[in-house]
Amino acid sequence: MKQWSVISDRTGKWDGMEGKLAVRSFRDLVVWQKALDLAIRIYGMTRSFPREEIYGLTSQIRRAAISVPSNIAEGQGRLTSGEFRQFLGIARGSNFELQTQLEVARALGMGEAALIDEAEALSHEVGKMIYAMLDEIGKCRH
Repeated sequence: MKQWSVISDRTGKWDGMEGKLAVRSFRDLVVWQKALDLAIRIYGMTRSFPREEIYGLTSQIRRAAISVPSNIAEGQGRLTSGEFRQFLGIARGSNFELQTQLEVARALGMGEAALIDEAEALSHEVGKMIYAMLDEIGKCRH
């Protein structure tokens, strides 16, 4: 069995049946924990966005941010590693969408630059973790 590197307080392993990560809950995944932290930070950061953006960039950036941990959780709850991989792919796409929206916010002078920098750094970290999970799942399927 292959050791998994993104488990918080216990060692995760892939089981032989479906290549599924043997964890009790999506809450055990460090990548989900970091993605959740990112979403919470985004909500806090966007509170200072202009009121007229509530249905524009504010809404878009919040939806992209919450989509990342939501899709990680949903994927981990699915029955096969293929389904998990599909939802990780969606989370990865949402994370890229979020990074783009952070760039737009920065260019338009919305939000505090330091908070945008922190969110961007955390988003990149989450992205690397998602990529590593996708790579590992791909190896276990062969």
